[in-house]
Formats: sequence, structure tokens, C-alpha cells
Amino acid sequence: MVVSQDGHGLFDAITGTKIARDRDPDPDTSTPDTSADLTCPGLGPIAGTQIHIAGLFGGGLHHTTPDGWALDIVSPEWPNDRILLSAGGNIYKDPPGQGWWHIFHSNYSTFRAAGFSPSGRALAIATSSDLTLWTRPTLKTRT
Repeated sequence: MVVSQDGHGLFDAITGTKIARDRDPDPDTSTPDTSADLTCPGLGPIAGTQIHIAGLFGGGLHHTTPDGWALDIVSPEWPNDRILLSAGGNIYKDPPGQGWWHIFHSNYSTFRAAGFSPSGRALAIATSSDLTLWTRPTLKTRT
């Protein structure tokens, strides 16, 4: 679910398809800062459910997956954040491109949040202007 000044949107994280849109949410509950647990009311098929929101007002998303992938958010040229993706969860272990990759640089919009879905199949990065989604069909089994 995306919360912005233009309203609320619900997206399928795997396909990127917009499922529902509310351009005029209730102003009393339209931003997560009105709730102690940073939630907003769901819409469409998740109406009636409180959804945890990460971004401008705080909160967080999963930074690891069940099969060992991990995200690191670094700011070597603050305020331009960069997102690093690693296969083993340690960006200091391997050389760039062999165990970790620079996948995003927020040099044109303000970074808001990044993280994996609970299943680990989707990765979302949100800025003040965009939502970028990456997906994968399955997780690799760790041995």
C-alpha cells in the first residue's frame, strides 16, 4: 500500500498492478502519524484491516529474506541514499558485483523506504516520487 499526498494506492507487489485507489481518504486517518503503530486503513480487498506504513513518518520493512538476501541503505553522499543488495547479507564480505550490488541511487527524489515483502519474493523501494518493485518467482532453499 502506498500513501502519498495524492491519496492511497494498493498494488500487487508481484505484478505491479494497481488493485485499488482512494484519491480522497479520510483526513483523520490518511497518514500513519495519526496512529501510534504507524498504520492506515486498508482499501479494496483489504478494507477493514490496518496496514503498517513505512516511510516519511518512520516505520520499516524487512531487510532480509528467508533465503539470505539482504538490503543495506547507505548515504555516502547524503542526502542521496543508495540501496545495496547482497546475496549473503554482508556487503563487506565480497567485492562489488560478486556478492553485493548497488541497485538504487535516490539522487532525483527523496528516499522514503526500502524492503522485502514478508515472503522475500518482492523488493520495494519508495521515494517521494516513485515506487520501484522487483520480484522473483521463488526463493532458493538454503542448505
